[in-house]
Amino acid sequence: MPSLDKVRNISIIAHIDAGKTSTTEGFLFFSGLTHRYGTIDTGTTVMDFLPQERDRGITIAAAAATIPWGEYSYHLIDTPGHIDFTAEVERSLRVIDGAVVIFSAVEGVEAQSEKVWRQADGYSLPKIAFVNKMDRIGASFERTVAEINEKFGNCALPMQAPLGLENDFCGMIDLLSKKQIHFSGEKCEELHREDLLPEQEEIWQKAYTELLEKVADHSDEVAELYLNEEEVPLDLLKAEIRRLTWERKLVPVFLGSAKKCMGIQPLADAVGEYLPSPLDCPPRKAFIVKTEEETDIAPSTKGDFTGFIFKVNASKTADLFFLRVYSGVLKTNATVTNARTGEKVRARQIFKIYAKNTELVEEATVGDIVGITVLKYCGIGDTLCDGRHVVAFDKITFPEPVISMVVEPKSIKDKDKLDEALSMLCREDQTLTQSISEDTHQRILSGMGELHLEINMKRLTDDFNLDIRCGEPRVAYRETLNAATIEKVEFDRVFGDTHLAAGLTVEFRPLPKGGSMFEVKNEVRDMVNIPKIMFHTAERTLAEAIHTGGLNGYQMIYVEAILKELKYTPDLTTEGAVAGAVQEAVNQALTKVGTMILEPIMHLEVTVPDDCTGEITMYLQPRRAVIHDIASAGSAKKIICEVPLAEMFGFGKALPRLTGGRGTFTMEPSGYQEMPQGAQRKAY
Repeated sequence: MPSLDKVRNISIIAHIDAGKTSTTEGFLFFSGLTHRYGTIDTGTTVMDFLPQERDRGITIAAAAATIPWGEYSYHLIDTPGHIDFTAEVERSLRVIDGAVVIFSAVEGVEAQSEKVWRQADGYSLPKIAFVNKMDRIGASFERTVAEINEKFGNCALPMQAPLGLENDFCGMIDLLSKKQIHFSGEKCEELHREDLLPEQEEIWQKAYTELLEKVADHSDEVAELYLNEEEVPLDLLKAEIRRLTWERKLVPVFLGSAKKCMGIQPLADAVGEYLPSPLDCPPRKAFIVKTEEETDIAPSTKGDFTGFIFKVNASKTADLFFLRVYSGVLKTNATVTNARTGEKVRARQIFKIYAKNTELVEEATVGDIVGITVLKYCGIGDTLCDGRHVVAFDKITFPEPVISMVVEPKSIKDKDKLDEALSMLCREDQTLTQSISEDTHQRILSGMGELHLEINMKRLTDDFNLDIRCGEPRVAYRETLNAATIEKVEFDRVFGDTHLAAGLTVEFRPLPKGGSMFEVKNEVRDMVNIPKIMFHTAERTLAEAIHTGGLNGYQMIYVEAILKELKYTPDLTTEGAVAGAVQEAVNQALTKVGTMILEPIMHLEVTVPDDCTGEITMYLQPRRAVIHDIASAGSAKKIICEVPLAEMFGFGKALPRLTGGRGTFTMEPSGYQEMPQGAQRKAY
């Protein structure tokens, strides 16, 4: 068991088809965990083990593996690249200490590349980068590095220089050791480091000088030696690069071809060299449940146990909970407390995770990412801790579903079986929700996109052996207020022998579209003579009433509700009276100013051959697309636009037809906008 300073918790993140899974398969193969290099083309990947992942050649669910690498132990999470599965990325990033970002040397920095980079920044994660597909036609290391610098703030620090490009790519120059690296063997498993050839000296000198200059911009020690034309010691240079990586000022960049197994070993070495261990990370912020005071959770085996559940694999028998341990030690059969519910739960079994396989272990300690079974009433985002010191981490925030579909069993006898299956799917994926239509009493499954729902429908038939009927996908519309209004309510009711009274004033304002979805504020000046529970009731009811829906029954967003006044009469004003007054104020506001329907807008990027650009723009324009730019992407064109989600159904099937199978696209939510009357008539 390696010491804690040799543990690395990392995630592989990237745009779809950039090479995340192939890179991870390289880690597994060269570590000795697997005896063959799994490939997406042959459906032999270890990390993409779900049948649909292998059929489609994409990652759907984040997979974890513990990988030995020399003196290090890597807890690695391979994540999806498709925007429909962004929740898998979000919860994986929550529990790691560093990220490996993969870029394609052909496409460069793509839409989802930016998305996952920003997600990693949201958790202040140090990063290293790998420019993949250096052997492909159109590959450019320099262009990709320039795009990283342009989009993410001049942070890229190339650690290697390529030897050859496209079909002639044969290896790289390691700038720090001043060695050329090339590979041999059937799977390029033999790595050779040799002295530079005379013609390679100039390439190294130019690239190494640029590296020194960039490090010197952030390091006084390196700057002083460089300006005095003194040699910078290798140990000092590595230490400064490591420090600047941890401080997120620089991102070391490596290169290779994961498919040809070239460059994987140096990248895996760099994970241990430049990304932090749990000991190198700042303490995690949590709050003491009893007092709501903030506290720090330091990574120590001697502290009270604290862990965070970030993923669930649901099953009929026993769910497998993925847990990151932040402090203390968790032993088999230990009893811990769920900070959310206050209930005690027992960790019956603890597993080391290796993709779909598990290995039973006796304990989990600081920095470990493990699987646990038989935890009752636990879920994603729960904190498990020692019952003597109950603390909780912040929950994970997931985006709301934007598309819905009716799903029903073909046979009434399968109704309970379908309900159980939907419940399991929703336990695993918090961007997937189920509900019952008030009008038709049909089951509604809501998710992040067509592919998201399509894959879950396939799981119902393949994994649960259900014969189901599916309706057409429907967009999740929203509503907002047409104007601001101030509502005064005097609630006075007699129920039998009980007299209830409460008065309040609430101001409702529309919020700017694209900003905060909903806000509740309390601006009551006289709060001394009114019980706090009355304010809590007013604020909670405001949130619930607006969340329930507007005049058309859709959930309200972009609304601010400000409690201006609350009248309290002892013996007459109860929580029920306050709740009734709030509900009346909301109804008055909706009736007075009315609401507008909002539709979800998607940011769409379509990469197509130059000769197909006209076909795609002609397809998009009648669908209310607003085209912002048509940029060059190597020999292809990238069409960047915003388009209503309702207009994009079927685009994934139309694109291959329009481009002869040569086009690709990415699409992600970009807020909501007012829905034109013509589009409303079309929708209904």
